Amino acid sequence: MSLKSERRGIHVDQSELLCKKGCGYYGNPGWQGFCSKCWREEYQKARQKQIQEDWELAERLQREEEEAYASTQHPQGAQSAQSLTFSKFEEKKTNEKSRKVTTVKKFFGASSRAGSKKEVQEAKAASPISRQVSIETDRVSKDFCEFLKTYHKPGQEIYKQCKLFLEAMHHKRDLSIEEQSEYTQDFYQNVADKLHARWKVSPEKVEMAMDQIEKYIMTRLYKYVFCPETTEDEKKDLAVQKRIRALHWVTSQMLCVPVDEEIPEVSDVVVKAITDIIEMDSKRVPRDKLACITSCSKHIFTAIRTTKNEPASADDFLPTLIYIVLKGNPPRLQSNIQYITRFCNPSRLMTGEDGYYFTNLCCAVAFIEKLDAQSLNLSEEDFDRYMSGQASPKKQEPENWSADMCVGVRQMYRNLDLLSQLNERQERIVSEAKKLERDLIDWTDGVAKEVQEIVEKYPLEIKPPNPALAAIDSENVENDKLPPPLQPQVYAG
Repeated sequence: MSLKSERRGIHVDQSELLCKKGCGYYGNPGWQGFCSKCWREEYQKARQKQIQEDWELAERLQREEEEAYASTQHPQGAQSAQSLTFSKFEEKKTNEKSRKVTTVKKFFGASSRAGSKKEVQEAKAASPISRQVSIETDRVSKDFCEFLKTYHKPGQEIYKQCKLFLEAMHHKRDLSIEEQSEYTQDFYQNVADKLHARWKVSPEKVEMAMDQIEKYIMTRLYKYVFCPETTEDEKKDLAVQKRIRALHWVTSQMLCVPVDEEIPEVSDVVVKAITDIIEMDSKRVPRDKLACITSCSKHIFTAIRTTKNEPASADDFLPTLIYIVLKGNPPRLQSNIQYITRFCNPSRLMTGEDGYYFTNLCCAVAFIEKLDAQSLNLSEEDFDRYMSGQASPKKQEPENWSADMCVGVRQMYRNLDLLSQLNERQERIVSEAKKLERDLIDWTDGVAKEVQEIVEKYPLEIKPPNPALAAIDSENVENDKLPPPLQPQVYAG
């Protein structure tokens, strides 16, 4: 059966459009004639089969290596091997495992077997970044496919463009990170323009699509583009971390931070803010890292508002953010900032609260790197002594101490002062716990009293059950109080 297109004047065989697997859906020429569902199934089968074959070949080669190694040893080697200690055995197994992983990685690059050459090429074309993907990557891929189903035809084109982009990035690993970043930003812009102009997608749906695209591609590219060896990101991370450690003596009063950590509610919020800024390093997607910065910033505003009993201002926010960064000392801070700058969706960095909070974080890091005595209203001598560790503004020397007092005695007094503070805090906690216990007892007694009053006011009356009525057809005519049945009478005619 043929379908004729009047506009183009061509004949199309309908059977050629169906999926090669025979599921009844139309296939896609870009997916080797399969529909999207069957293509995913075929790809998963091919990938799992290839991985299994590679592992089996690697194990066989490993066994052959071990047998060849054992044959070259002295005959007494077998006897001495039995006397190896547990530590030697563990060391040997670790070495074998590392060699096995290295061997498997060689086979994951390309296969020389002719029988599975076609399957390997299809798998590499579909996933050029990594064949042995993680659980998180599989989950993100499934979520991305489910999301694109709501976009229908534009969703298929988006998926195709993402695959082509990942394949191109696979071949651009030798380029500088700036060139890779520029290529990624161009990809974001091109996809957004197509969604706007070509498919007339609403701005809200375009923003949602760009977030999902960023999550999909950056989850796969993360280990290649985050803190690459060709950059100085790691060196900058160590420098910032060392700088923050040297500034451990900086207090909130020196930075004019309007936060009182003596208030329990404020102290809890400060801990949450520090947790958020530290958790940023555990995220893979730039948008998720920005979400951690935004959550940290909102906790900071909450702490300021709770302390001052009034809305926080931008002048209060930046010093507090600097203080949070100094207290938290987030890992790989510069690498995370550079990663967000290079590969985040530009619309998020240029507009909205995420971009505002990220800009403030960059300013906070720059301030910490250039912090000096004038920034803290200190003299150069005091600043140098604090930086070198000769003195600490948190622990001033008492005036009644003599100059020749033993260092150990001074440390003892400092420890006693710290213990006294801990004791006061413990007593305050115990007092609050006892108060909470009394409140719970009073509440229990009050509820029991109210229940007793209701029971006394509305007593429960249990009435005896009503006797069951006898059936009309029953032969028990003594208790049903029914008239006797009519007897037939015969009349003489």
